[in-house]
Parts: sequence; C-alpha cells; structure tokens
Amino acid sequence: MQKFSTLTATAAPMPVINVDTDMIIPKDYLKTIKRTGLGKGLFAEMRYHEDGSDNPEFVLNKSAYKDAQIMVAGDNFGCGSSREHAPWALLDFGIRCVISTSFADIFYNNCFKNGILPIQVSQQELDQLMDDAERGANATLSVDLENQTIKGPDGGTINFEIDADRKHRLLEGIDDIGETLAKSSAIDAFEKNNAKNRPWA
Repeated sequence: MQKFSTLTATAAPMPVINVDTDMIIPKDYLKTIKRTGLGKGLFAEMRYHEDGSDNPEFVLNKSAYKDAQIMVAGDNFGCGSSREHAPWALLDFGIRCVISTSFADIFYNNCFKNGILPIQVSQQELDQLMDDAERGANATLSVDLENQTIKGPDGGTINFEIDADRKHRLLEGIDDIGETLAKSSAIDAFEKNNAKNRPWA
C-alpha cells in the first residue's frame, strides 16, 4: 500500500450529502476483483451522458479538477452498501484524501485499508474548505498527516483528529496483510514451539 505523509493537490468540491457507494461506483463495474481499472467508472452515472460522452457539468470533467487528488464532500459520504470497490475506484482515479463532516463506518474503514485518508471536520470547517475547493485552478489544499493539519490556499490551517493506529498504518503504508507479515518471525516461532509441544495438533 502506498504511504501517505503529505499531499498538496487540487481539491474537487462535491457539495452533495449522502453520496452512497453506488453513486461512487455503480454496480455495473463490480464484476472485477481487481483494484485497478475502476477509475473510469468513478461517479459514472453523473460523469457520463447516456451515450458515454463526458458530462461537462460534472466536477471531475472540468479542466481545473481533472487531476484532483482531494475531494471535499457533503455529509455521510460513502453510505449504502459495503462495496470495497468504492475506495478502489477513488484511488484508481487518483483521489488520496476525502474530507467530509461524516462517513459511513464501513467505507471509512475501507479507506484506511486502501491508502486513502478520510478526514472528518466540523460543518463550519467543511464550509470553509468547500469554498476553497470551488476556486477552480486555485483550489489547492495541503494535507499533512504527521501534524494532522489541512492548509488552505490562503494559509488558513485546520487541525483534524485521527486514530493513532490508523495514522501509523497510513504513514508506513501498511495494510492488514502487511501488518501480519511484519509479525512473521513471531508467528514462525509460535508455530515451531506449538509443533514441538503439541505434535498431535
């Protein structure tokens, strides 16, 4: 998993509440178990017209936001079904950080497992960041995970809270498998000792 330390990037505004996982990645794209290639389906029903052409009104199709790596979103982002394809699609598009007032629990947990930083802020702070994100080409935010800060284009700083273990995992780029592998020596020692003391097991 890619490490996350600091990120200075364009922030795309998504001022919509209750963005569910079906909006993030429609069910038509769930036929794969690969984590790559899903970026093309991100927000597909809003991003494309029925004939498959780009919807120029959708934020990620606008020239200022095509390379956005941060998303500033409305309340209850990632609600609905528990599909892990949602963070896969965001990451494959290039989104490394999502900022909102609240997230659905399963989506929130899945973000950390895939190298995406979900940041929860107050409504007042979100309004400020949304205003920053709506500046188009000037919509640049700087996220510092180590110091737990978000800096806006005017230099204003917002502090955010995050679980220490999840912070460590992102900083080190460790997912669940990586955490297990880091303990492989202890696991091997246990297995050898167990085989010696319990040969019948």
